[in-house]
Amino acid sequence: LCCTKFREMVRDTGRRPDGRSTEQVRRIDISTGFLPGVHGSAIFTRGETQSIATATLGDSSMQLKGENLNGQTSKRFYLQYTFPPFSVGEVGRTGAPGRREVGHGNLAERALVPTVPPETDFPYTMRVESLITESSGSSSMASVCGGSLALMDAGVPIQSTIAGVAMGLILDED
Repeated sequence: LCCTKFREMVRDTGRRPDGRSTEQVRRIDISTGFLPGVHGSAIFTRGETQSIATATLGDSSMQLKGENLNGQTSKRFYLQYTFPPFSVGEVGRTGAPGRREVGHGNLAERALVPTVPPETDFPYTMRVESLITESSGSSSMASVCGGSLALMDAGVPIQSTIAGVAMGLILDED
């Protein structure tokens, strides 16, 4: 019933529950270079979703190492995503990454990988960390935006600028 009424409201009025039109994006605020102790940093805020992203550079020994069925693996670019309970107004334990952190982190990392310069042009290991400090929307896309900004702030010659956008799809069916 709620879904049906929601769809009808959006279809009939052209407005979302928060009053925005279907073509309006939430307010965006950006700040870069605010953490002096890291190579690059950015705060990306879209509406009530915020990512504090940092970029740290290292040599090839700092690559993320792992194992799979084919043997040893290493990544010279990786993104670590943290979604603490306080970001949605909850109290809870933090610890090892859960399904959300792994899934959203992989989504954001895959979006940023095409912008990473080839090793011949930029021989450094790049680690981006995205800490979600508040969330009421697509935190993985906020991580893409914040991560891209932090990499640029660190002086990484990215292939192109990138932004993550999540748009809801309203259909007239269940």
